[in-house]
Amino acid sequence: MDRTETWKLLTEYTQNESLLKHALAVEAGMRAYAAKLGADPEEWGIVGLIHDFDYERYPSQEAGHPFKGAEVLRAKGYPEPLVKAVLSHADYSGVPRETPMEKALFACDELCGFITAAALIRPTKSVLDLEASSVRKRMKDKAFARQVKREDIIKGAEVLGVDLNEHIAFVIQAMRGVADELGLRGTVGS
Repeated sequence: MDRTETWKLLTEYTQNESLLKHALAVEAGMRAYAAKLGADPEEWGIVGLIHDFDYERYPSQEAGHPFKGAEVLRAKGYPEPLVKAVLSHADYSGVPRETPMEKALFACDELCGFITAAALIRPTKSVLDLEASSVRKRMKDKAFARQVKREDIIKGAEVLGVDLNEHIAFVIQAMRGVADELGLRGTVGS
């Protein structure tokens, strides 16, 4: 597994800038959790980067996400634990989340999208000054980022065995490290 090759695969299947930024955000969260849990940040980062690579072509369960992607990953020789993690991030896949990597991917996925949305509505349009309390407040507003499943964010923290506020703060911190790549530096410090 090589990040450069994985990025090529991602960009072969995905042209949508928002989906690419989502992949980078989840990669950052996964790398941070790998470091925290004593796992391989490169391996976990690749899982985060590639988890939705087929989504633009197959945007639903009915269309084949993430099953079509799993077929491609297997054909390209990606290790089965990575393929299983990609499959397990979708509840409807029937693939249980058993490993810490699988649990972290599920926990980071929806949360990264919600954090991005919360940062973009700030006056600064930045993740650099976003706090977990602001994210929690936005979670109560059902009209805000309505496509993000709040129950998955809550369940993600639970499967990881971490407090929800700590989880949100941890992922925000991870995303701050790639704020420029995510387009989330905004006007903080300028």
